[in-house]
Amino acid sequence: MEAYPWPGDTANHCRAGRTARNAPMWGPPGGAYVYLCYGVHHLLNVVVQPEGDGAAVLVRGAEVLAGHDTVRARRGGRVGTGALAGPGKVGAALGLDGSWSGHDLLSPGGLSLAGRTPPAAVVAGPRVGIDFAAGGDRSAPWRFADAHSAQVSHRRGLRPWPADGALRD
Repeated sequence: MEAYPWPGDTANHCRAGRTARNAPMWGPPGGAYVYLCYGVHHLLNVVVQPEGDGAAVLVRGAEVLAGHDTVRARRGGRVGTGALAGPGKVGAALGLDGSWSGHDLLSPGGLSLAGRTPPAAVVAGPRVGIDFAAGGDRSAPWRFADAHSAQVSHRRGLRPWPADGALRD
């Protein structure tokens, strides 16, 4: 996942204010912000801040826990290592389109978030694909991943997080 805080992050889609496209990012928390990237991939973000703060987390990878046949069909026969390593692959596997933007991910039915055991180890590093952003925002270690997942793209540059190895609540 990649964090896109607000205000002050020049890579955040809300950096220039509220628009029709980014309206779901402004809340409420737990909502989906789905947008079309490069005219090809629908990317899933989860709104994470209180209503009025345009912040979200981009889902960069996912583990298939159920629906293997559906994922296999949507991903051209791919399931397993790397099949959902990347936000476009996640969007394809979930069958996302723009109609999911604004969907409540905290309510059951359709697409929803579910609790899970935290990973045993986390890695962090700079976000991917934001060359347009200011230098400090490009280098900020706001990309996080399960260190042991096979569904992590762009592993280069990821380091253990936190640096002392102790995860905190």
